Amino acid sequence: MPPEASNQQSLMWLVFALLVVCFWGCYGVAMHAAGVHMNAGSSDPFARYKAYIFVGVAYIVVAVLAPMVLMAAGGASWTFPSKGILFALFAGTLGAFGAFFVLSAMGSVAQRPWMIPVVMCVVFAGAPIVNAIVALVVHPPAQGFGSIKPQFWLGILIAALGATMVTYYKPGPVKPKPAAAHVVPAPAVSQSPDTRPPDHHG
Repeated sequence: MPPEASNQQSLMWLVFALLVVCFWGCYGVAMHAAGVHMNAGSSDPFARYKAYIFVGVAYIVVAVLAPMVLMAAGGASWTFPSKGILFALFAGTLGAFGAFFVLSAMGSVAQRPWMIPVVMCVVFAGAPIVNAIVALVVHPPAQGFGSIKPQFWLGILIAALGATMVTYYKPGPVKPKPAAAHVVPAPAVSQSPDTRPPDHHG
């Protein structure tokens, strides 16, 4: 394989990771908009759940039908190992619960839309920390936990600190513009014609 092709292939993970950042970065805003528009001007307490239904529809289209089309086009084998099925279902369940609780968090701040970015910042700052800890438990280092470099723990601390700062220093609501003073014109005084008799003594 030419060196240029090898370098391009080695960077593909970064391209895909940045695409995930773009899609998931817009996810929270889109979910909030879905819940707002499901209300349609009313105060429907189940608007968020209605939006969640169509999130599931999108999952079916993107996560089920699209891979099946690609597998059929590529002549893939349709055998599915049972252990792989179980872990895939478990992963999908975790993702579905995550989306559900994102909706719940946004529903609790529905009257404060400036909190939506804060919710997503806490989610995306906290998720890597949980991922790192779970990965260490499931796949511990070969040389033991003592071999972990301090930079790793420092990175976790910085991520937690970032989420805390975003929450604490979140931007407040936009101040409403003061209403323009409405000047009520004084009623015009109608002057009736002078009906007094003329003065003949002048």
